[in-house]
Amino acid sequence: MVNTSGMAGEQAVTDLLTEAGYTIVARNYHSRWGEIDIIACDEKYIVFVEVKTRRNVRKAEPEEAVTRTKQQKLIQTALAYLQKYPQWQQYQPRFDVAAVTVCGADVQSIRYLTGAFLLDWEQGGFF
Repeated sequence: MVNTSGMAGEQAVTDLLTEAGYTIVARNYHSRWGEIDIIACDEKYIVFVEVKTRRNVRKAEPEEAVTRTKQQKLIQTALAYLQKYPQWQQYQPRFDVAAVTVCGADVQSIRYLTGAFLLDWEQGGFF
């Protein structure tokens, strides 16, 4: 079954990033650790974007689904991407989260969190 609300959320965030001057490098990039919804870049950053789309935010905000475990998977997938495509290693990596609310397939709002979590390179982990 196709998740039309999730697809609508990802497309809306892709459009938002493009309008803000980012170049979309990849969508739905998979590794053995997981998936990154959108990979984009500007002149300084390679941005790994997790999009969380929800219909009903009464239970929890969409960004609350990006748990510490999910962050670890995103980081591992991003590192795998950078290893596979070394031309992006000159850019500063950044992890953003887009919280999208929809009604059906119609996007109601996007809350975009720049630098939602960080990788601590010296510690070999994140904080």
